[in-house]
Amino acid sequence: MRIIILCLCLLFIASGCTSKPKQPRHYHHSYHTVQKGDTLFSISWRYGVNAKDLARWNEIPYPYTIYPGQRLRVNSTAPIARSTGSTTRAKKKTTSTSQASKKVKAVPVGDWRWPVKGRLLSKFSATHNGIDLAAKEGADVSAASGGKVVYAGNGLRGYGNLLIIKHNASYFSAYAHNKRLLVSEGDSVKAGQKIAEVGSTGADRVKLHFEIRKDGNPVDPVKYLPR
Repeated sequence: MRIIILCLCLLFIASGCTSKPKQPRHYHHSYHTVQKGDTLFSISWRYGVNAKDLARWNEIPYPYTIYPGQRLRVNSTAPIARSTGSTTRAKKKTTSTSQASKKVKAVPVGDWRWPVKGRLLSKFSATHNGIDLAAKEGADVSAASGGKVVYAGNGLRGYGNLLIIKHNASYFSAYAHNKRLLVSEGDSVKAGQKIAEVGSTGADRVKLHFEIRKDGNPVDPVKYLPR
């Protein structure tokens, strides 16, 4: 009897040692149905995936036009989604899908700047994808580096009025909880340019939530910003 119990204990320990590591958060979701106001970049931000990967998984050619009602795969293991509505319009685009699947080597952003002058409220962590900075309501929010605005809106829950800037093929930055957005999607911005005003939309206090992502993955902004 003791031998049987010992064997069961050893099996239990072995099974615990061989358990699979926690999967990235996007693997807990298979699909996303496009809503009005969604962009490929806002969806990729929500699920923590690279926008070009998202385009490739769903065969969406550049310039990555999507339509309400489309059902998109948000991880590479999900079966190909069967969309409804106006998705056939996306297939009529003549741009080659090879443009969406090109692998571009990560190019570092030359210089980063602090987006706002203020005290650090919350640090980056495994459960907090960016940093929170204290500032007065209406204070200037500046672009941390030059790039193109790929999202401007309030469609991502928990971010309030949000801006996302694409700096190059790998690096993006986000500015959340703004009182007012001063640039629009498609605008080109320079480093240090005023892009928004600090606010409290979608937050419990006035602050700026700031994120940097590399290839879709959150990274600690403090490691990139000047000391």
